Amino acid sequence: MKHNIYILYVSLPYAYSIMRPLQTQIIKQGGTPYWYIEPTCKNYLTSSELQAHSFKQIIELNPVAIFAPGNYIPDFLPGIKVSLFHGYAIQKRHEAIDDHFTIRGWFDIYCTHGNSSTPYFKQLQEKYKYFRVYETGWPKADTYFTPQNQQLPNNKKPIILYPPTFTKNLCSATHLLQTIDNLAQKQPWQWIITFHPKLNDPTIIANYKKLAQKHDNVTFYEGEDKFSLLKQADIMLCDSSSIILEFMFLNKPVVTYKNSHPGPHLINTNRVEEVEECILTALTRPTQLMNNIYEYTMHHEPHRDCQCSQRVMNAVNHYIENFQNKIPNKPLNLLRKIKLRRELNYPILKNLF
Repeated sequence: MKHNIYILYVSLPYAYSIMRPLQTQIIKQGGTPYWYIEPTCKNYLTSSELQAHSFKQIIELNPVAIFAPGNYIPDFLPGIKVSLFHGYAIQKRHEAIDDHFTIRGWFDIYCTHGNSSTPYFKQLQEKYKYFRVYETGWPKADTYFTPQNQQLPNNKKPIILYPPTFTKNLCSATHLLQTIDNLAQKQPWQWIITFHPKLNDPTIIANYKKLAQKHDNVTFYEGEDKFSLLKQADIMLCDSSSIILEFMFLNKPVVTYKNSHPGPHLINTNRVEEVEECILTALTRPTQLMNNIYEYTMHHEPHRDCQCSQRVMNAVNHYIENFQNKIPNKPLNLLRKIKLRRELNYPILKNLF
């Protein structure tokens, strides 16, 4: 097999939009990308995209590298294991160290984003020794910062996007249902409601679908392409979801309800009665707020040249030339390996050591 194969590993639907810019770059550099989609995940591939249908096929393809935006990657597959992350280190919860920085022993390379992630990952590199950290920016950011996508929408009526987090203690969906219902009747705004794939509470989903059926100006979206929603909307109503930051990349304000880490880049309230007033303020795009948004987003993602995917590929090549088989091996990680094999229905003892 010609050694120019790369695997794009999908465990949740958000992976598609993260890795499609990388797919474009792989092809541009003469490589061949294959997608592997876990059986529990929906398949959103187009007819022109290549798919590896089994672990056996991936092993036969013998890829140069496997890219994953999730927390794990199967150790038994060949290729350099590259972490792209599913989002930014925004510390949704109140823990001392964000879960974003948990080292689980799966990856050879971590592709970090900016000052919110790189310095601490560099410290972890020095501590653990068996992986390397490259600040590349997020491949998905290549989509956000094109001149075309930086243009603000020209909607006749304001469009408000509501994508609450799936994190149970932070999710605002039950708290804001009645508020959104009331505002849909009162204000001439269009609403788009969409949930994270991990927000799978059937009662919450059913209630918001009923809301969409009740109001002509409310849409419940269940598709894979969230970026089109971010482009359409004028503002976002949210809680503590990581998608807040992505929306701000498009130079748009966000209203939050009980955000876990509020700051001057947000219009935050802890009272449902204040949500309407906050939205009205956000629609005016206050100058100081927009300046704060820019500073906040630059801290997380300073790479706005649409070359993040190229830097990811450069990182892989640099690792191969300078570190592959030259740094300590990853830990044996037996318990995690056995657990993952069971979850993926892969022979437990095969290539375990």
